[in-house]
Amino acid sequence: MKLSVNVRHAGGVTILEPKGKITIGVGDIALRDAVTDALDAGSTSILLDLNQVSTIDSSGIGEMVSAYTTVKNRGGRLALLNLPPKVADVLQITQLITVFDVFDNEAEAVASVSG
Repeated sequence: MKLSVNVRHAGGVTILEPKGKITIGVGDIALRDAVTDALDAGSTSILLDLNQVSTIDSSGIGEMVSAYTTVKNRGGRLALLNLPPKVADVLQITQLITVFDVFDNEAEAVASVSG
């Protein structure tokens, strides 16, 4: 199943909602394109709502780290929202959970990255 990314906005924050698998060759590229498009459209505050992500592999994790770095280098902020247990486990194991700001509550996340 190809990854689709819904884009919506709340409180000046771009919320990217990937749905499906963020894996090598499919989801990783779709995620990169969605983040690049948001930045190119002038967004500096981006939330990745991962609630509908069924699977993530090392390539997908790498793409999330790359997105984080790209956004930060452009003076923006990127945070994660609604981590599914599988994704949370991978981030814990790799210690990347300490790199990202992670939220379970959208309102709190929006307030954090827009500030």
